[in-house]
Amino acid sequence: MAKELTRRDILKGAAATAVGIAAARVGAATPEVGPDNATVTKPERLRVGVIGCGGKGWSGMQAAAQYGDIVAICDTDAKERSKGMLEYPRAACFDDYREMLKALRGHLDAVVISTPDHHHAPATILALQGGLHVYCEKPLTRTISEARRVARLAREKKVATQMGNQSTANTAMRKAAALIRSGAFGPVREVHLWTDRAKGWWAQGVERPTPGREPKHVNFEQWLGPRPSRPYAEGYHPFSWRGWWDFGTGSLGDMGCHIFNMPFMALDLRDPIAVQAKTSGHNRDSFPAWAIVRYEFGPRGNRGAVPLTWYDGGQLPDPSLAPGVQYEGNGVLVVCEKGTVYGPSADNTDFKLIGGGTMPEIAIEESPGHMAEFFRAAMGGPPAVSNFPDYAGPLTETVLLGNLAIWADGPRLEWDARKMQVRGMPEYDELIRPSARKGWEI
Repeated sequence: MAKELTRRDILKGAAATAVGIAAARVGAATPEVGPDNATVTKPERLRVGVIGCGGKGWSGMQAAAQYGDIVAICDTDAKERSKGMLEYPRAACFDDYREMLKALRGHLDAVVISTPDHHHAPATILALQGGLHVYCEKPLTRTISEARRVARLAREKKVATQMGNQSTANTAMRKAAALIRSGAFGPVREVHLWTDRAKGWWAQGVERPTPGREPKHVNFEQWLGPRPSRPYAEGYHPFSWRGWWDFGTGSLGDMGCHIFNMPFMALDLRDPIAVQAKTSGHNRDSFPAWAIVRYEFGPRGNRGAVPLTWYDGGQLPDPSLAPGVQYEGNGVLVVCEKGTVYGPSADNTDFKLIGGGTMPEIAIEESPGHMAEFFRAAMGGPPAVSNFPDYAGPLTETVLLGNLAIWADGPRLEWDARKMQVRGMPEYDELIRPSARKGWEI
């Protein structure tokens, strides 16, 4: 009788295959002159591991494949892994990125991470510790302390990094940010941001679903990762995890890194001094159905203090802020002394002046494309704009601070950015610095 293959046998075989593939680069190589006039070979394509290949992970994998060779795929869902294997049959497959990164140590150059939010930090930290270049989808992490740690580690390791807030590379967004930063519309008075999430996208403000049978193609225990154990139920995997505090970051975390992006770039909106929220009410298991969050930013650089208000779940700014405008489902308003800039969508590809008028021209540095920026940096070029230490980490911290206010639902929270603490309120420390389940401590 033939020996039955175990999961360990399969993983060993996959690892061995991947090492062979990774060791032999598919792309051509460019000779360079190294130290002591020795000739060294610089590869033209990087060896890429993909962590999470379903949903957004699929488009991220396809984009990465334009610039690197996909040599490893990891997903807790066997259906998604199988789809990836059909697309990249020479890639090794895993359901545990810890095993993948260990097995392929020295045989990967970069990873693309597109998991649920609660796996962003563990996967990113392990990859950075291994000296890999890291592309991670937004938000960079699930919690504030994770964002700070990831940013510091990326700086320490001196690797290329980028968060997946794709509009950072968009010319229209860069121009709008540059105009506001230049003072073209006068001092900024207030900022308003909104999204139609979660209504019609995923559930929030609901009770936990009834436990059910775990599908054979999903390793749910692995999917839970660092978060506390709970029974499998419909409504977590593959999409609705966003609405649960344990796994996602709610409407604000999901869309904030997109919609905050232009004003963050324009005004350097890091380290708010206080936040306060009003919500529909919630059970602290599922995010609320809607929320309004007010941020207070103190003076910074050449700009003065800026109040910013976030709206989600169908809440919208006062119509009087933009006369004659029918607000879209997602948007941004930057109210300045001499004009108001309006962006009518989450993709930050179009900005206009309220009341008419043409957006002035301004010179900016054009991007070669979002994923191209990452690979250019990984090959020794300039850092991507949305790199972890300088941009993505601080942006994620700002966005996620709003979730502390949503959790509190009412009180004004004074923020000490240096200490990463809510002043006088130690009860929020576990949300800022969460503990991990045994076996997932990083």
